[in-house]
Amino acid sequence: MSKIGVAVVGTGFGQKVHLPGFQAHHRTEVVAVYHRNLEKAQAIASTHNIPYACNSIADLVAIPEVAGVSISTPPFLHFEMAKTVLEAGKHLLLEKPTALTANEARELYRLANSESQTQTIATMDFEFRFIPAWQMLAELLTAGYVGEQRLIKIDWLVSGRADASRPWNWYAQKELGGGVLGATGSHVFDYISWLFGPVQRLSGQLITGIAARPDPNDSGNLKAVDADDSCTLMLELAGGTPCQVCLSSVTYQGRGHWVEIYGSKGTLVLGSDNQQDYVHGFRLWGSQHGESLAEIKIPQKLEFPQVYPDGRIAAFIRVVDRWVEAIDAGKSLIPSLKEGVYSQLLMDLTQESNATGTWVDVPNLEKFLSAR
Repeated sequence: MSKIGVAVVGTGFGQKVHLPGFQAHHRTEVVAVYHRNLEKAQAIASTHNIPYACNSIADLVAIPEVAGVSISTPPFLHFEMAKTVLEAGKHLLLEKPTALTANEARELYRLANSESQTQTIATMDFEFRFIPAWQMLAELLTAGYVGEQRLIKIDWLVSGRADASRPWNWYAQKELGGGVLGATGSHVFDYISWLFGPVQRLSGQLITGIAARPDPNDSGNLKAVDADDSCTLMLELAGGTPCQVCLSSVTYQGRGHWVEIYGSKGTLVLGSDNQQDYVHGFRLWGSQHGESLAEIKIPQKLEFPQVYPDGRIAAFIRVVDRWVEAIDAGKSLIPSLKEGVYSQLLMDLTQESNATGTWVDVPNLEKFLSAR
């Protein structure tokens, strides 16, 4: 089948993961790259044999060979860039978090699903849905392995920003979408919805443990940080099941990423202590009827056909698989912008709960999408 010409926007995560992922995929061809500095865009294009280099999204989407665009820039750039892509009738693969607010995410969803954009496919890069151990967990939950769910506990504790000398940048600024809630909470909210269903209400606390960082653009002088680096959450799922979440990017020797599900028949534990790669290293354990936990083998059918030194690439290629499948079918498939809106909505409500110190009810997603 014909190749899909793709433009890569974002040269941090984009150059590390999106670019090699698209180049490895048999149906996609990177034909353009964007960087706000044209010389840097041209250098990247030259290094990777990419025909076009741009420092304007409008110029990028005007290239006839570009059928789809991936965006992996910082969150504060997502909305305007994605809007330009969708208005040009190009397919979109968007990194999380979707935007800065649920209203922005909803506007992108409506644009992608408008009558004028019926053939435009938008996919979110929610990679955890495509990691083998996670897919096995989903199968066991669907089969009723734990019985009636009594408690869900999620920890994602890493040390990526534990060093207080790490420079101040957009990640330190709440208004630009910085913080651990956007970086990891956006993923957590998506996989909670996928694995356990919708959230009924939530209570969240956002903490800024490192209150200032050196600004490299101001001789290293300390500049205030107002984005969260830790987050604690209590969620009540639609069926009444309690879910406890703890996220942090400033925990030296943090335990990594773990999901524990306790039910009437048994227990499932999924986790990885890999601090360097958030995809590599996941293992799954299970227990029924009070027996000891035992590791559950992941069947070959779920394993990645090829792994890479950077584990994120194999998971991203599976997201590209879904994007291409949706483009071929002419209709959006999960994870689409709809799932992106829901993740963003829960992020907004966490901010509201933190500001008010109260539990916040979560509206029905369909009602939120249709509200004016």
